[in-house]
Amino acid sequence: MTATATKPAPPARNARGAGGPRRNREMWVLMLPALVPVLLFSVGPLLYGIGLAFTDAESGKNHVTGFVGLENFGDLLADDTFWASMRVGLIWAVTVTVLQFLASLGLALLLNQKLWLTGLARVLTVVPWAMPPVVIGLMWRLVYHPDAGIVNSTLGTDINWLADFTWALPAVIVMGVWSGMPQTTIVLLAGLQTIPKELYEAGEMDGAGTWRKFWSITLPQLRPIIVTITSLDFVWNVNQFSLVYVLTQGGPGGQTRLPMLFAYEEAFRYGFFGYAAALGVSIVIVVLALLGVYLWRQLREAS
Repeated sequence: MTATATKPAPPARNARGAGGPRRNREMWVLMLPALVPVLLFSVGPLLYGIGLAFTDAESGKNHVTGFVGLENFGDLLADDTFWASMRVGLIWAVTVTVLQFLASLGLALLLNQKLWLTGLARVLTVVPWAMPPVVIGLMWRLVYHPDAGIVNSTLGTDINWLADFTWALPAVIVMGVWSGMPQTTIVLLAGLQTIPKELYEAGEMDGAGTWRKFWSITLPQLRPIIVTITSLDFVWNVNQFSLVYVLTQGGPGGQTRLPMLFAYEEAFRYGFFGYAAALGVSIVIVVLALLGVYLWRQLREAS
């Protein structure tokens, strides 16, 4: 009886060989519907805005746009209004981001407890997030109304909060904190619910109290989430426009004129599109620099 010869199995197809290019082409074809809108509505306008910053583009039919190099950026450096708006913008962004985080962390810790009507409280927490910015601005205008506002009625004062040079910016900051708390609270609450309960049980066995568990377990476990959400909040707050525009339009006397409000005025009130584009590019550079320093410090402390 002769042994049957076994046919050798064909060699396995290398994923990087003949099948690799085809798989890559299929991947790009599937991604194309998502990439086209991004290129058209995000990357394209971004590149156009950067290019516009190096021109003297202005409104008007007879104006011929020309290349001016770094002239717009030089004008920015000599513009006191620009520096004033950057100062206000940084005060606004840093203060709102910090207060948002602290208030949201406290609210997230409360909502993470098994309390009565916790489910309803979580739903109500998201309400400001669902409100359009224009509605929020109009609502807070009524809250700060000098005659019929709830703030003056409660405190027994007659301060015109949005027209006072001392109180306008703090009043706007309070509104910014309130409107931005929902997303930060939800993210922190989700992070709290992913912390293993065994860590707290081990801490209790070692005799750790509430504050010790918070500093040694909760905060270290939330560190990656805290870095991410505070970075995003800072970017969102720097780019804030609609809330402050509806509430104060940058007044009184520029006390609440954020950089984005300044850019809007230069572009659509005065028609200096090239100058406004240079302002936008400068804001992006400043934000990226500050974020880079912040993330570098966080990563250095974590390593």
